[in-house]
Amino acid sequence: MIDTLQDALQHGFNQRALLAAALIGFINGCFSGFVVIRRSALFAGTLCHVLFPGVVVGAALFGLTAASAFGGSLVACLVVSLGTVWIARLGRLDKGTALGVLYPLSFAAALLIIAKPGGNGVDLEHYLLGYILTLSDTDLWFIIGIGIIVLPTLVLLQRPLQLFMFDPDVAQSLGVPVRGLNVLLVIFLVLVTITSFQAVGTILALGLLVTPGAILLLHVESPRLLFWLGGLLGATLATTGLLIAILTNLHPGALIVIVFGLAFLIAFALSPRYGLLRLVLRRHEAAHSPPVSPSPPATK
Repeated sequence: MIDTLQDALQHGFNQRALLAAALIGFINGCFSGFVVIRRSALFAGTLCHVLFPGVVVGAALFGLTAASAFGGSLVACLVVSLGTVWIARLGRLDKGTALGVLYPLSFAAALLIIAKPGGNGVDLEHYLLGYILTLSDTDLWFIIGIGIIVLPTLVLLQRPLQLFMFDPDVAQSLGVPVRGLNVLLVIFLVLVTITSFQAVGTILALGLLVTPGAILLLHVESPRLLFWLGGLLGATLATTGLLIAILTNLHPGALIVIVFGLAFLIAFALSPRYGLLRLVLRRHEAAHSPPVSPSPPATK
């Protein structure tokens, strides 16, 4: 098995995919804590699906290239996400309702484009389902560029972001620009999501974005550890899934997300404070604790 893996890693496309998996896992893992703490998984999941309409529009306008896919998905996600924030801020509708209107609208427009004669439905399959082994050097540089933009900014703004995430009202009273940070996190959410769509596809990208933070939140209290350990955990799980895919010749995107999911199930089972282990221990203590005898009635 080791010899087979060593032979496989001699190929340039496997080496490029392994580096991309580590970078994508690290970027998503670092940002995952922000998504989980803000309880924005549903919002992030919808944005992951909006990536595909963006790719379709970009391909229809400029041809199917890495640049058009990136640009189209970026514009589509920014329009839907910032439009959702704007509608929720100005009207009486909440963010979920606004998102529920704009997301189907974008996907319906993409379906019309695909249904046209000469559509790119077959060529778009890799963007829908993902296939990390086909990444080019340009795709890799896109991922690196997004990491250079997102990660240092999150480190520099770590303290105000922590105040904003845990208590926006207190943060605003202390002079933290809450609205600006909210828009910044939405933009970064779009950028981080884009790093994953060509590797695991728009359908599975949410797994990379949410799972590391969900795992660590069961075991870690410190936001700083949540950030850095999330990156290390995401990189480790993504590369592990890719190596298994190379050995088994199965779909790499699916295996990466399965590895993430299995890691969460293990973490949930073994969490001593929030998981199944706590439930088992409490039931064990209740079963073996002596019964509480009723107190004698008070005498006059």
